[in-house]
Amino acid sequence: MASFQNFNFDTQIIPSEILVSQIMQLHASISKLESLRPSKQVNSLFTNLVKLCILPSSIEIESLPQDVKIARESLIELCGRAEGLMELEFSTFICHTPNPMKNLILFPYYGNYVKLANMENKILKDNGVAHPKKVAFVGSGPLPLTSIIMATHHMESTHFDNFDIDEKANEVARKIVASDSCLEKRMKFETHDIMDVKERLREYDCIFLAALVGMSREAKLKILGHIRKYMKEGGFLLARSAKGARAFLYPIVEEHDMVNFEVLTIFHPTNDVINSVVLLRKPIA
Repeated sequence: MASFQNFNFDTQIIPSEILVSQIMQLHASISKLESLRPSKQVNSLFTNLVKLCILPSSIEIESLPQDVKIARESLIELCGRAEGLMELEFSTFICHTPNPMKNLILFPYYGNYVKLANMENKILKDNGVAHPKKVAFVGSGPLPLTSIIMATHHMESTHFDNFDIDEKANEVARKIVASDSCLEKRMKFETHDIMDVKERLREYDCIFLAALVGMSREAKLKILGHIRKYMKEGGFLLARSAKGARAFLYPIVEEHDMVNFEVLTIFHPTNDVINSVVLLRKPIA
């Protein structure tokens, strides 16, 4: 079996065939799990998967064999379900602590969200989005860390509307934010499929689109098209994507998918932040 023992991860790009082989083995193990709820085994498998996917590699998703592409789609779905269950478990626990907002750091990937929010805020500022009045976050989930970090560290006067399709997720998220009366005034949670939200999208200066909203390429394109149709002219859309091996964890938004948008920035991190960031603007007619 191929192994990594002869590679220096800091300086060498891992050969694609070795990395794909290891990822496929993990996919086989994850597929056999009876439950994706957090447990020692589940946590170990997904931690190993993330570690593999952030290694430097030259993987091009489009050139992979068809069976690997099918396994990748399955893996994205499994990752999405596991991530949702992990967030729900931690958010439920956190909202029962004496000071939920101060206990967000208990979430294992909290530091990654801080780095991602810092990165996204810099990209927005560099493109003239410093103090938006109103922001929407689509796919906020039970632990809306990006919105909370943005609202408390970067956009201290911005109003945030968080949209999620799952009322249970919104219910827990509301309880966490309710522990901070100032933040609660600026942050709302609404249960909607974003495809049903139309004219309201014109209210927002900037819309964030979570990576797992639209897990297939077809679904992602429909959502991008819908948001573009209804968002205001000159408004910004920040969509999360993935590149290389990281695309085994999250869907990709390709530049040619961004029809009728002005593409301002596409940024691919090389540290332990997994998501790429794509900043778009709807042109003014």
